[in-house]
Amino acid sequence: MVHVCRKEHFNAAHKLWNPNWSEEKNKEVFGPCANSNWHGHNFDLIVTVKGKPDPDTGFVVDLKALSRIIRVEVIDKVDHKNLNMDVDFMQGKMASCEILVMEFWKILYPKVSELVKEGGLYKLTLYETPRNFVEYYGE
Repeated sequence: MVHVCRKEHFNAAHKLWNPNWSEEKNKEVFGPCANSNWHGHNFDLIVTVKGKPDPDTGFVVDLKALSRIIRVEVIDKVDHKNLNMDVDFMQGKMASCEILVMEFWKILYPKVSELVKEGGLYKLTLYETPRNFVEYYGE
């Protein structure tokens, strides 16, 4: 199997906040990420697809088609948005990177499966900062 990656970028604001906790506990656990006026990040999403190269094209996946799916299904919905307030699939959920990447998987998995003849979505990597990122394999 060959792994092919596509990186997309978006900017978004969020707040980490558990409504079942006091303000003091939220600030203790989440620190500045619990700021009542939100905070933002420059996110990078790396979508990794695995598969066997098509004998006619040599491609595992058409990267233009993959990019279009990522942009239409995910990036356009989160870019320059407040993840807690503006994004339908994040309503009522903690806006952590861990939860966000799992929601991205639910959206992308069926769409990417249609593109790849043998293989499919393998991994999502979501960078919140250059040093903080999560990886998700759909488990």
